[in-house]
Amino acid sequence: MIDFLGLRRSIVGLLSMVVLVGMGEHMAEQFLPLYLLALGGGFISVGFLNGMDNLLGALYSFPGGYLSDRLGTKRALLVFNFASMVGFLIVVLIPTWQAVLGGGALFLSWTAISLPATMGLVARVLPKNKRTMGVSLHSLVRRIPMALGPLVGGAFIKVWGVERGVRLAFGGALAMAVIAAVLQQVLIEDDAGREKAKAEHNPFRMWRYVNADLKQLLVADILVRFCEQIPYAFVVVWAVGTAGAPGPVSALQFGVLRTIEMATAIAIYVPVAYFADRSHKKPFVVMTFVFFTLFPLLLLYSKSFGMLAVAFVLRGLKEFGEPTRKALIMDLAPEDRKAGVFGLYYLIRDVIVSVAAFGGAFLWRSSPSLNLLLAFVFGALGTIWFAWRGRDLGRLHSA
Repeated sequence: MIDFLGLRRSIVGLLSMVVLVGMGEHMAEQFLPLYLLALGGGFISVGFLNGMDNLLGALYSFPGGYLSDRLGTKRALLVFNFASMVGFLIVVLIPTWQAVLGGGALFLSWTAISLPATMGLVARVLPKNKRTMGVSLHSLVRRIPMALGPLVGGAFIKVWGVERGVRLAFGGALAMAVIAAVLQQVLIEDDAGREKAKAEHNPFRMWRYVNADLKQLLVADILVRFCEQIPYAFVVVWAVGTAGAPGPVSALQFGVLRTIEMATAIAIYVPVAYFADRSHKKPFVVMTFVFFTLFPLLLLYSKSFGMLAVAFVLRGLKEFGEPTRKALIMDLAPEDRKAGVFGLYYLIRDVIVSVAAFGGAFLWRSSPSLNLLLAFVFGALGTIWFAWRGRDLGRLHSA
């Protein structure tokens, strides 16, 4: 079983870090829109937070890949974790919406800045016929704190209220980030001295390593992420509502919905990875895009806990082919520049998609229905594009 799942020592260290940092992050992050509103930030601050998350996630992706190539995975991850700790501390100590946005610049994009290093580690430690499984296991374990974190955070809010509950959750996040930093330094092997190509700091020069097949995937991915990000920050507002207009569920029930979503994703990761390594990859990615597309449409008609539960099951199914998509990026990138190309891919994608995240606030203020319907349209366009132009690599890059 250890061999089947590709559980090398460095992978175990990586997964330990993902659980601890992710648990702390998701105890509080999912409720930041409610916290901003409670602090008087307004809907525009919520949209700005989501847009900033996407934009900084994009801007951090390429430096994340560069630092991983330059410093090595182990040292780079320590730098990224320290930045998150500082962000958590700012939110704990300064209870203003401006401080939340400032701290968020450091911790919201932890996943984005660390992902190139993470994927580079998976590609370096595991053989090609285990990479999809390795990425899937990373995604699966990452969903455990995404499932439990909002549940704990919702309980904090229920007991202590929005303002105090969110700050206490960030205190817990800080403590877990410290433990994660210690574990990753103990378990992950030091690769700083390994022979490798010179790290490329210029994203324009790195573009030549992105081939035509990867570009087609990038176009489709951008359109589908528009579908995801236009309503993303307002899903909790749709479900929980605001102080003046309560929604169909409580904060604790929203935590249960997130747990349902993550449990659905966790249940499908390993089976899908097993079959994706042994068959054609394109159908798995297409199905992922279909689930992304249908979620905002179903959410529009979900005005009870039961219907929201169905919608969040669908949202969990959007992870159907996500590890396969990431594995394709790694396989298509040159062997000595995987972290850099992975970071460049996310830099381009998320800079463009940040426009949707910022614009989502204005669409929501105009009409929540318009926000959700426009998201559906972008998802449909991205799905059709990849079904038409995306290349089916089949077994070529998984063997």
